[in-house]
Amino acid sequence: MDSPLRHGTYCYPFKKETWMHTILLSFQSIGVVYGRLSTAPLYVFGSIPQNDFKSDESAYEYFSFIFWTLTVLSLVKYTFIVLKADNDGEGGTFALYSLLCMHAKVGLLPNDKTSDDVTNNETGSPSRTKAESRARRAIAKHKSSHYLMLFLALFGSCMIICDAVLTPAISVLSAASGLRRSLTDIKYSSSRKTEDSVLKDLRKYVPVPTSCAILVCLFTLQQYGSHRIGSIFAPVVILWLLFITGVSIYNIFHYDPHIVFAISPKYMYKFFQSISWRSWRSLGSITLCVAGSEAMFADIGHFSTKSIKMTFVCLIYPVLILSYAGQAAFISHALSIKDSSFAIEDYNHFYRSVPDHIHYVFTILSLLASAIGSQATITACFSIVNQCLALGCFPRVKVVHTSDKIHGQVYIPDLNWMIMILSLGITIGFHDIVRIGNASGMAIISGMLVTTCLTSLVIALYWEKSLLLSACFLVFFGSIEAVYLSSNLLNFHKGAWYLAVLLALSLTTMVAWHYGTLKKYQFDIENKVSMEWLTDPTSGLRVSRVPGIGFVYTNVVTGIPAFFSHFITNVPAFHQVLIFVSFKSLPKPFVSPTKRYLIGRVGNRDNKIYRCIVRYGYHDHIRDSDDFEEQIIRSIGEFISLEEHNAESLISTEGKMIIVGKQLPEGDALIPLRDTGATSSPRASTQTNINTTEDTNPKRKRKKVRFMLPTNSPKMCPSVREELNELVDARESGTAYFLGQSHIAVRNGSNFIKRFLIMVYVFFDKNCREPHVALNIPHAALVEVGMVYTI
Repeated sequence: MDSPLRHGTYCYPFKKETWMHTILLSFQSIGVVYGRLSTAPLYVFGSIPQNDFKSDESAYEYFSFIFWTLTVLSLVKYTFIVLKADNDGEGGTFALYSLLCMHAKVGLLPNDKTSDDVTNNETGSPSRTKAESRARRAIAKHKSSHYLMLFLALFGSCMIICDAVLTPAISVLSAASGLRRSLTDIKYSSSRKTEDSVLKDLRKYVPVPTSCAILVCLFTLQQYGSHRIGSIFAPVVILWLLFITGVSIYNIFHYDPHIVFAISPKYMYKFFQSISWRSWRSLGSITLCVAGSEAMFADIGHFSTKSIKMTFVCLIYPVLILSYAGQAAFISHALSIKDSSFAIEDYNHFYRSVPDHIHYVFTILSLLASAIGSQATITACFSIVNQCLALGCFPRVKVVHTSDKIHGQVYIPDLNWMIMILSLGITIGFHDIVRIGNASGMAIISGMLVTTCLTSLVIALYWEKSLLLSACFLVFFGSIEAVYLSSNLLNFHKGAWYLAVLLALSLTTMVAWHYGTLKKYQFDIENKVSMEWLTDPTSGLRVSRVPGIGFVYTNVVTGIPAFFSHFITNVPAFHQVLIFVSFKSLPKPFVSPTKRYLIGRVGNRDNKIYRCIVRYGYHDHIRDSDDFEEQIIRSIGEFISLEEHNAESLISTEGKMIIVGKQLPEGDALIPLRDTGATSSPRASTQTNINTTEDTNPKRKRKKVRFMLPTNSPKMCPSVREELNELVDARESGTAYFLGQSHIAVRNGSNFIKRFLIMVYVFFDKNCREPHVALNIPHAALVEVGMVYTI
């Protein structure tokens, strides 16, 4: 699916991605997606302890590992296989999980069969389930496999979040250390004592404060969006790539031209022949050379698959191979003379391989490029959290769309500042590239291993390839990543433990939020009341009808939610027109506007009670729009016009819905007239007195849309015109919005884990942002009904 164009609350696909558009996206992706991979040479060799370089052969062995790791994992696995497993142009572990939810029925997220049935039975629907294979039936039978897949998706998402915290710290600190070394080479005084004092102060005060200042600037820039940041950062990264290419070619020809033969796998074999615990542990640093590969997949939504693939194959991959080859050639030369009087200190750090006469150019470029290098994981973190948020696996945060053309380009302010604080804490607390690198390496390889597992399932269940091919993919790539993971585990006590702390915090947050959301939904389903209780005149409720429209927001799509039945029991009155509105997330990025609204009637026509199900993907933000109320009313008007042609809907039971959104042959049923001078009707706010939130400024003007019927519509029957007139009159009388305010209580005798998860959920529920649907509701028209959920 081509990248969508967002207009208002709707998404429209591009006609076709042209070469000019691909080139533009490729240019921007250099500054966003590939900054991390491009700056990895700054710290890959530098994070390997010098004691692990035993001879000049060691440089050949490590370079051989780097070459094959980049080729097999970044080039073959991600570029040619994993990038094809996108979900309508969106990538990341949660996109893979969403594919499995749609096509293998493994979802555990709150959803409802009624809305699913309409979606799946619709002709030509993209979410239509494929014919069940033996593997799909086996997985559907075992519920434990569903929990395992959700855990893998959450675990992989947490690793990307952790990497977004660690990457800025190691990237900027490595460049700041290079600045400190450049400053120490300057002669400041003829006095030995003064010189030592200055050098001591430089080591103490330059790297960490400089890194912190760059980090603050980097995270402040995030609000401008990927397209602007990419256009600004791309020229810097291109200059950096040209610089390291020139330096590497010089080093290869000047120090050791034979380094090109190190691509032979025999050097890896030699490494394993003389393996030890110390050398095995050093393989964890090699993992850093593929840092940014997972972000390359997660950032698809910010650009396009074609642009990301073309940029990596044609530019990034060959430049990186040259860069590591040139550095290995210099290290090989330095190791050959380490016992002589010409021995070179810190020979495994990149800045030492740069010729002296361009050292200051390197210092400036490395500082700029290292700051940019963190951009890939930061944008990937925004994309992943946005997906988790829409699927009920992350606490409510504000999501800002920074581009009108690329819908996947998002910015999350709350998350941005949280990552900045954690990254600053790591920089100040650790201030050591090796320890931060150990934690970052484990995060990288763990996320890759999760992607391998989920992709193997996608191969079998979605692509419907043979189980043998799926198993070969899992075993081949999984075994390579397992080797690197084992080497990183040996560094657990040397900084990698911090990753476990970050993982525990993020995973607990996501699991607790998902658990609480799921339990609340189950409570709503178990405690809902049938519609006959409200519409049957023999029920004895003696309910009064008052002018206006009442919007009841609920998670259930059949029956009456428990909080509204509680409201009616205490205040037996509701509005002339009652609309039950439910939001249902689908495991896909976008839902077409023509398939978004499902409208149904509750009871007979005289009741004037409707149900509206609003379906959205994890990159749709339909609930954030100011004209959402207008869209629902227009959809109901369209439903009333369509209903006369659908005899089944007139006598259907609760739960039967009609998809609206397509252009009617006779034109619009309701014509909107915008009135910016109208004020909120006070009538809607005086109907109830249960937890009604009062507006502090009731005379405040707000945008209001009025409706009228088309003047010339001979095809409209009198009964339809009468009902539409009643809908318009109710709209003019005022609107009230009913929301359930939940208070969760844990049953007595519940175990510690359940109590802890509910406690975490309640904490975030009280301290996070309000539900999106409540953000644009005028306070004078908002009615919150309290309910205690005992789970």
